[in-house]
Amino acid sequence: QVQLVESGGGLVQAGGSLRLSCAASGRTFSSYTMGWFRQGPGKEREFVAAITWNNGRGFYHDSVKGRFTISRDNAKNTIYLQMNSLKPEDTAVYYCAAAWRYSGYAEGGFDYWGQGTQVTVSS
Repeated sequence: QVQLVESGGGLVQAGGSLRLSCAASGRTFSSYTMGWFRQGPGKEREFVAAITWNNGRGFYHDSVKGRFTISRDNAKNTIYLQMNSLKPEDTAVYYCAAAWRYSGYAEGGFDYWGQGTQVTVSS
């Protein structure tokens, strides 16, 4: 069982930056592919970014490439999402997710989810 707790959300103006964090419980964090997903107002949840368990490779949705960076610190059981050049359309609840030794990043492959943190970008 893995418990995930997100933090770092808030209100920011367009063009600004935020860094989200997700702290995970458990002793096998390094064996989980970790991801960030988001759900905007009236929208379905969508993939944002993921980082693999074995080689730390990052994957990104096209809409955030070049603006967002996912990273992980296995010693701290934590992942991060650095979000720069934020746009109003980035407004959403951001969720952290974990998948045991998962090589992909499809939503259905993730087993554990956090409660989410709200990010609001004003124009």
